Amino acid sequence: MAEQTIPLGAGGQSAGRADEQGGGHAAGQADEQGGGHAAEKSASAVVRDGLGVGVAVGLSGFAFGVTSAGSGLTVLQTCALSLLVFTGASQFALVGALAGGGNPFTAAAGAFFLGVRNAFYGLRLSQLLALPRAVRPFAAHWVIDETTAVTLAQPTRRSARIGFTVTGISLYVLWNLTTLLGALGAEAIGDTDVWGLDAAGPAVFLALLAPMLRTTRERATAAVAVVLGLGLLPVLPGGVPVLVAALAAPTVLYVEGRKARGSASRARADEGTRTGSALRNAPRTGNARQTGNVPQTGSAPQNDPQRESR
Repeated sequence: MAEQTIPLGAGGQSAGRADEQGGGHAAGQADEQGGGHAAEKSASAVVRDGLGVGVAVGLSGFAFGVTSAGSGLTVLQTCALSLLVFTGASQFALVGALAGGGNPFTAAAGAFFLGVRNAFYGLRLSQLLALPRAVRPFAAHWVIDETTAVTLAQPTRRSARIGFTVTGISLYVLWNLTTLLGALGAEAIGDTDVWGLDAAGPAVFLALLAPMLRTTRERATAAVAVVLGLGLLPVLPGGVPVLVAALAAPTVLYVEGRKARGSASRARADEGTRTGSALRNAPRTGNARQTGNVPQTGSAPQNDPQRESR
């Protein structure tokens, strides 16, 4: 990160040399004694945050393994999804559509559109992390909601890199391990519908989504998406309602845009009304000459005796 440079005048230069000779040594010693501990504490705090997120979310892989195996996928297919796709919402959307009898292509399309958001995360993280080119393809596989949240919460590039790495490693390892355990457990217990484990996937998905709905716009978008998805579920093939639910975002933005334009038009109309009223009620000036009481200057008197003699 760039340091700020402060221009110094003549007095400032002498003060700067004094600082370098006297106070600079004391500051350097203080940094060596106390600053190192502060940096170390900051790094440990970032590691703790990254591990907390990685462990908490990584355990949800068990629910995905159970849901995927219950929808008809094999253990190998289930583990391949977690290893190669590694984005929980898209994985749950895919296996959920397949479990509902949806077409594999529409199910894959719905999962793809859910995963597109990670590309926008990558645009921001690439500038923040500034990783070497050789590392970027591997780091891109870990660009998901959780790693992005931990990374953006850090104050410096060094702590951001630590947070991204710790969160990515812990979450990737634990998610794939619990996915394997869930898939094996689902095969062992047989029909997951009997145990009610078919609801584990949607429940985990909602648990991951709910904390992200912080603004009114986001809550409205989620509500419209739910209405579209559930309303069209009985009449459209499996997987298609998920694609239609993506129209919730532009719908909410369009409605907000119309409201904003209407508010701006009303504000301009009110301003025009107030301005016109102020002009009508303002006192009129500049009509003093019409009263005839003000003497006119700048013109010669009509009965000038010198002009008559001439």
